This record gives sequence, C-alpha cells and structure tokens, in this order.
Amino acid sequence: MIKIKNLVMKYGDNTILNKINLQIDAHQTCAIIGPSGCGKSTLLYGIAAILKPASGSILINNNLVENHRNQTGVILQTYGLMPWKTVWQNTALGLKIRGENKIIIEKKTNAILKDLHIYDQRDKYPVQLSGGQRQRVAIARALAINPDLLLMDEPFSSLDAIAREELQDVVVDLNSQKKMTIIIVTHSIEEAVFLGNKIVIMDAKTGNIKKIIDNNYVGDHAFRNTSDFHQTCVEVRNQMDVF
Repeated sequence: MIKIKNLVMKYGDNTILNKINLQIDAHQTCAIIGPSGCGKSTLLYGIAAILKPASGSILINNNLVENHRNQTGVILQTYGLMPWKTVWQNTALGLKIRGENKIIIEKKTNAILKDLHIYDQRDKYPVQLSGGQRQRVAIARALAINPDLLLMDEPFSSLDAIAREELQDVVVDLNSQKKMTIIIVTHSIEEAVFLGNKIVIMDAKTGNIKKIIDNNYVGDHAFRNTSDFHQTCVEVRNQMDVF
C-alpha cells in the first residue's frame, strides 16, 4: 500500500506538487494523467525516490521512502536499455547488480523473456529490435527482480497504436499474474481508462490532484469495446477539458 501525505515537490524555488494526498492499495493499478507540466512524472519520481520531497511523506507498506527500494521496478519512456548489451544481458542486469548467483540469474532471465514472448530475441541488441520489442525488454528487466511495485513513465508513448494496445494488454496480464501494484503515468485518456483501477487527474494550475476516478472494469481485455469504457473516457476528458 502507498500512502502519500501532504507531499510538496519543488525544482529550485518552483513548486511543482503542492500538498498531494493519495492512497493506492496493494495490487491496484493507478493511472496518473493531466496536462503537460502538471507534475505527473515528478510524482512518479518521488515514489521511486529518484527525487526528494521538499516536505510531506511517501510511505510504502508503512515504511517511509527515503531511498530506492529493491522491490520497486522503474520503466522510463526512453527504455533505458544498454545498447552494447544483448536482450538477455539487459534483462539480467538488475539481478547481477543484486549479486544473484549465475543459476538463479539464468533461470529468472530465461523465464521472464519467455513470459513476454521475446526469448527468441535474446541474442539481439536493442538497435535490432522494434520499439515494442525494446519496451518488452525494459519490462522484462524490471520484472526480473520480482518487484511488488512497478512504476512506468509514459512507457508506450512512442509506439504505434497496435503495439501500444498489445503492451497495455501485457500490463493487464502482469497485474493479474504477478499481483503487483502498478502506477503508470500517461497522457493518453484511453490508456489511463484501460489500465487504471484508480485514475488520478492532475491539475497544473494548483499542483494538486483535481479528481480521482475509481474504475472497476480494469482487467478485462474486451473492456475497450464496451459502453462503460467510452463513458469513463468521456468523464476523464471532461475533466481534462477544464484546463
């Protein structure tokens, strides 16, 4: 469970987030959406302990977040893959950094590559992969460490519509199978509605949360084709139109 209390985040003297209060339950998916400059990524980086709060607190499982947690996986928009390492080597990187023995590294790395259907690409380098394949490698590397929390910063924004939907489906399946808490920052209304049990709409004017929408339909791959999906998209869009 994540509890954010009166969180203030600043860049120099500029306040980006102003007294954010938010609770995200364990194993829940949360989509954070809002206009450019509203602090979506700043909030995510605070939870990841990449950025430090000016004041307030972030607690994960009742523990104050002050440094990066070994149980937190982070996936950035730029993938963050090492271009000189193969798919297999990129995926195994976090395990090697943690000092796992070779047998465990091989077992976990092979298993997650197979789960994400990129095992046949294991000897290729990132430059040889499509955007969707590179993103699968980034997801595989994050999952190899068995995180209980997965943070994603606009991970699919550079992909075409089909690849984007395929990876959204992957996230839905991961949440069902791995029982992780997943937080995704996105600028896509449809993506936020498809992936977020909780949809957090940020307000750039106040640096706070404008509205939280509870979305009970996440987890069904057919959700995109339902009237409930489109009605929820309209609700989120109406809130966005106010900016």
